[in-house]
Amino acid sequence: MKNCALALVTLSIILITGCSANNDQVSPNIIQTKNSSSPKVILLVVDSLMDKPLKKAIHENKAPALEFFLNNGQYSKELVSAYPTMSVTIDSTLLTGTSPDKHKIPGLVWYNEDEQRVISYGNGLLETLKYGVTNVADNSLYQFNNEDLSKNVKTIHEDLDDRGKQTASINAVIYRGNYQHTLRVPKILAKTTSLPDKYNTTGPKILTLGDFLNQDPENNHVINRLGINDAFAVQELTYLLKNKLLPDFTILYLPENDHAVHRKGPKTTDGIEKLDKHLQEILNTYPKWNDALANTVWIIMGDGNQSAVEKNKKKALIDLRDALSDYKLLKLGDQVQKNTEIAITANERMAYIYKLKKDPSIKKIASNLQTDPRIAWIAWKENDMVQVISKGSKGTLQFKPGGPYQDRYHQNWEIKGNMDILDLKANSRKQLSYGDYPDGLSRLYGAIHSQEGEFLIADANPGYEFIGESSPEHAGGGAHGSMHKVDSYAPIIVTGTGRHIDQLRIVDLKNWIINILGEE
Repeated sequence: MKNCALALVTLSIILITGCSANNDQVSPNIIQTKNSSSPKVILLVVDSLMDKPLKKAIHENKAPALEFFLNNGQYSKELVSAYPTMSVTIDSTLLTGTSPDKHKIPGLVWYNEDEQRVISYGNGLLETLKYGVTNVADNSLYQFNNEDLSKNVKTIHEDLDDRGKQTASINAVIYRGNYQHTLRVPKILAKTTSLPDKYNTTGPKILTLGDFLNQDPENNHVINRLGINDAFAVQELTYLLKNKLLPDFTILYLPENDHAVHRKGPKTTDGIEKLDKHLQEILNTYPKWNDALANTVWIIMGDGNQSAVEKNKKKALIDLRDALSDYKLLKLGDQVQKNTEIAITANERMAYIYKLKKDPSIKKIASNLQTDPRIAWIAWKENDMVQVISKGSKGTLQFKPGGPYQDRYHQNWEIKGNMDILDLKANSRKQLSYGDYPDGLSRLYGAIHSQEGEFLIADANPGYEFIGESSPEHAGGGAHGSMHKVDSYAPIIVTGTGRHIDQLRIVDLKNWIINILGEE
C-alpha cells in the first residue's frame, strides 16, 4: 500500500493533464519592432486562461503585469481552440499548425487500434493507477513526442531551425525538434516505477522539462510536480534573459491556472492572480518594464476555455457505462479479449467510443447514446462523410470537405441534411456561419479522422461531463474538452508586431509566428 500511495503522489507531481480590460476588444498603439533586425518572439501559453476572469482581475487591480501587456498591445477574446479542447491536442495543433487528422494526437486518452490498447497521457490519479504508473509516465515522457506525434508534420522548432532560427521550449508538453537531449528521470520517480534512468529524445536547441532537464542549475522549484509548474518555468525564462541566452523563439507553458479553474470553476481569478506575480518576475528582470517591449514580440494566450459543471453529481456526470451496459466493455488496464465489444475514453466534456468487434453496428451504439439529453450530438465517419445526430434535432447532418458551401475560413464543404445539429447557417450564396460551434466542421473533421478504426465522438451540452471507469470528475467546478463555444474560445494578447493574423485560430498561429520571425 505504501508503494501504491507513493506512486500516486509521484504521478500527481509529474503528469501534465489536460490537462482583462473592460472592453471586449482593445486596440491601442502597436509597438513596432526595430527595422535593423528580426524580433525575438516569446510565447506564453497559459492553460485555461479565460476572458472574463482575466478582465475581472485587471479591473480589480490584481493583475498589473497582464494589464501592462494588454495596454501595450492588441487583444482578442475569440481565439478558436483545437478539438478536442484538451491540452495535448491543442498544443500539438499549436506547435505543428495542423489539426488532429494530420498530427495524430486525438486527445488526452484514446485507443490505439494497432497496439490494441488505450493510450493515456495522464488523466487523473485513479485512472492512471489502473492503466499503470509506468505505462502512463512512459507515454507522457517519451512516446508522445517520439512515437505518437506524426512524423509527417513538422513542429515550429523543426521548421524554424531549418530556417536558421534558434528556439527554446520551457515545460511545453510537445517540444519535438532537431537536437538530441537526455531526460534524466528523478530518483523519486525511478524508485517508485520501472522507468529507465533516462530517455533520449529530440527537442529544440534549448529544452527544459521540469526536473528532467533544465537550464538554470540553481532552479530548485521541483517539489511541485517535479518542476512542471509555473515558478520553475518562469525561473528558466529569467535565466535565459539574464544571461542573454534568449533565442529567436521561446515557448513557455504555464499550467497552474488550469488546476485552480478545475477546482473552483471558471469564475475564479485565483490562478490569474498567481500567474500575474510570475509575469511581474519576468518584467522585473528588465531595468524598466517598457524595456521588455524592445524588439520583442510577446504573445500571451489561453489554450481554451473551461465551462461550469453542474454541482449535482448525479445530474452533471454522464456515465457512458450506463448507456452502454448491454455491451462487453474494455476495463482499465485490461487486455482486449475476443468478446470485448467497446472501449470508452472520456476526455472530460467529450468522449471517444470505440467499436472493437463487427457487431454491434456503429449506428446502434449511436442510438444508445442519443437517448441522453445531456449529450449534444454524436458523430462518426461513414464512407467519406462525417455523420452527426442529436436527440434534440431531426435527421442527420452529413458533411465532407469540398463542395459549394464556404465558411469564413475559406474552407469549402459538401453538406447534406439538418444543419441545425451543429448550429450552422447558410445564406442564398451558400456562405456558412457558425453559431455554438466555432469552425465546427473543420474541427470535427480533424478529430474524426485523427485515428484508425471505427469509433464515435460524443460531445456534451454545457454543464455536463463524461465519465467512465475511474475518470476524474469536476462537478461544481470547471471542465473542458467539448467543441461548444463555452470551451472553445481563448483570449490572446500580442505586443510588438502589426503583422495581421489571417485567421484567429490556434491552428494558424504557427505560420503567423514564422512569418514574424522572417521579417527583416
